[in-house]
Amino acid sequence: MPRDTSIKSVLIVGSGPIIIGQACEFDYSGSQAARSLREEGIKVILINSNPATIMTDPMMADKVYLLPLTIESLEQILQENQIDAVLPTMGGQTALNLCKEADEIGLWKQYNCRMIGVDVAAIDTAEDREKFRQLMVKIGMAVAPSQVANSFLEGKEIAQKIGFPLVIRPSFTLGGTGGGFVHDASELDAALEKGLKASPMHEVLVEKAVLGWKEYELELLRDQSDNVVIICTVENLDPMGVHTGDSVTVAPAMTLSDTAFQEMRNKAMLMMRSLGNFAGGCNVQFALNPATEELIAVEINPRVSRSSALASKATGYPIAKIAAKLAIGYRLDELKNQITQTTSAYFEPALDYVIVKVPRWNFDKFKGANDTLGLQMKSVGEVMAIGRSFTEAIQKACQSLENEAIGLGYYGKSLMKNEELMEYIKTPKWDRIFRIKDALMQGSTVRSIAAATGIDNWFLYQIRIICDIEKELMKHTIESLPTDVLKDAKKHGFSDVQIAKLLQGKTNDDAVYEKRKALGITRVYKMVDTCAAEFEAKTPYFYSTFEN
Repeated sequence: MPRDTSIKSVLIVGSGPIIIGQACEFDYSGSQAARSLREEGIKVILINSNPATIMTDPMMADKVYLLPLTIESLEQILQENQIDAVLPTMGGQTALNLCKEADEIGLWKQYNCRMIGVDVAAIDTAEDREKFRQLMVKIGMAVAPSQVANSFLEGKEIAQKIGFPLVIRPSFTLGGTGGGFVHDASELDAALEKGLKASPMHEVLVEKAVLGWKEYELELLRDQSDNVVIICTVENLDPMGVHTGDSVTVAPAMTLSDTAFQEMRNKAMLMMRSLGNFAGGCNVQFALNPATEELIAVEINPRVSRSSALASKATGYPIAKIAAKLAIGYRLDELKNQITQTTSAYFEPALDYVIVKVPRWNFDKFKGANDTLGLQMKSVGEVMAIGRSFTEAIQKACQSLENEAIGLGYYGKSLMKNEELMEYIKTPKWDRIFRIKDALMQGSTVRSIAAATGIDNWFLYQIRIICDIEKELMKHTIESLPTDVLKDAKKHGFSDVQIAKLLQGKTNDDAVYEKRKALGITRVYKMVDTCAAEFEAKTPYFYSTFEN
């Protein structure tokens, strides 16, 4: 259906201060949404308590309120402005919780304002762990055995019934706050108390932990006519047990069989369609048993998320921009594809490159902080890299971390012996990916590392390729370095600095640059057109690579 012409003004609710567990993804999506709505001639009013954002720039909205994200602030805005609708899906969990609270006390109804993009029932279903579980059972989607607890004693009873290991998931929290694993009875009391305290509803889900299963995310868009497109499939390099914001992630999914991928697509669409009144961007997370390909639903977020921002950059598909237009009544087939500008937005991007996201931590600034990764997100940001292969993309990402890493292939060699390394990598830590590389360099097998970490063999074989190239580089000086070895190193993401560090004798990156330039080993630029050249791209962007 065409745009809802009764909507003349929209209130966008921001996410407030940027904290650990939340990156700037909501600033990105909020800015896109504001622009998208103003294109339609709609007056945009914005509330966000964080002045250090792009979205609070006076140019972004018709009126910006730098006020606390409270019911009192919302009421003030509604009194001062004639607002037809509120868009809560651009401000993360903070915005959803606030808009839900406002709905419960009748604030929207009092000022003749309605929620668009998502309704309270859909928010409730997605965030209330028990309602989510019941819905999944109803639609025939498998979930891990679980039960909701609203008290400490109730949680203990459920834990005894389900058995260990367990995961405690508080309801209505952001970035996995308050969640954690319980491996045995000695850890249960503290985990329950922490989870119940973290949840604003004093509610936790006590769930059987599927440790070692693979984790996947799908980014979807749905319109009011129930058309659904899958924008991107993201695979977590780390298995279940590490928050997706703290995991190295890869797009498109690399280790899925075709049958598992098709099942995941179908299940994601079914889950999204079962949510009820919902139009916009959505994130669905799955766990997959690597041995049997059994699939279970982990969660669904009826809003744009950190992964939406990543998927937008990775595919060139402006998820938040399109989601805002879907919220005001447009169908996907009525909107233009921003890339081709001729076809509709009702299409699924095709990627002929690899995206790798690596989180950035600042544990060095928080002395004494627990650097073990788990259900609660601890990273303070992330980098994204594009390459022709996984090896190239992960090396590029590591070079961008601003933590002295000059690629995965070199990061201050560990002083640990092989046995110590194998013990170290069993626990997810911020530097595990570097230490896996160290273990491979010292002769550990892919099989033994896979058993210790739960990481898929395919990723480990890719890291081994980097190790093999590194060992080959160590055999040569700048003068004796063969052309094919240098070409291979550049193709797999080795920087000039990295190569210079590895070569025998005294050399620097300038010498490496001059040598490869003389040999004709130079960068080429590939287009991110997301249509696999099926249609001409009008707004392409490019990434550099050494693959001809």
